[in-house]
Amino acid sequence: MGLRLMCVVAHPDDECVAFGGALALAAERGVETSVICLTDGQAATNRGSSGSAAELGAIRRAEFAASCKVLGVTQHELLDYQDAQLEHASISEMGARLVERMRSFRPQVVITFSGDGGANTHADHSMVSFATTAAFHWAGSPKRYAGLGDVYRPQRLFYLTLGFFLPERLAPLPPPWTLTLDISGVFERKLEAFRAHTSQAPLMHIVEPLWRQHALTELYTLAATPTPEAARQSTDLFEGIVAD
Repeated sequence: MGLRLMCVVAHPDDECVAFGGALALAAERGVETSVICLTDGQAATNRGSSGSAAELGAIRRAEFAASCKVLGVTQHELLDYQDAQLEHASISEMGARLVERMRSFRPQVVITFSGDGGANTHADHSMVSFATTAAFHWAGSPKRYAGLGDVYRPQRLFYLTLGFFLPERLAPLPPPWTLTLDISGVFERKLEAFRAHTSQAPLMHIVEPLWRQHALTELYTLAATPTPEAARQSTDLFEGIVAD
């Protein structure tokens, strides 16, 4: 079997704004990718042409699908949690749903936000980090959710981290990076994927200049491995991965 990457996010557009380079690079390499998004983004400030929360949710679901297509994502799924309310959701329930998907897709590598909440310190991002981290560890444990598929242990968990801060925003407390991805070769695809989120178009004039100034790389922190090892710098999410 080949290489597989799972990305877990909170909102439509996280997949491209935060992780678009990693996903596009994986697609170019022939890696199977799965993106799990927990909410449909109904609480967004930018609401496009929608006349209601439900209508915005439907628009953003379609935008998410279009963005994933641009990035070459193998499979994507948008769950039914309430946008801007993940801090009130059950970690055990979210973890169980992610465990089931990890055991089914069997990713060797999992990427998600770190607990800082990302560049905009969003509580939903922090909660996705906590639930994904729990699921990463629980998926390989026969003591957890015995009825949710065969036990499977992913080999690497990475958190997205930052090398710059958004202007006029509360600065997060990002973990130091251990992996630098050169995304210059897929940068235009990352932009194209973000443009698929037409309801969020007002953000482009903020995001694109920052990306061009700072983000021809994506930075990640290695958060968990199956065996003890010293932290070191890398340029490959799949370094040392055993295909299974």
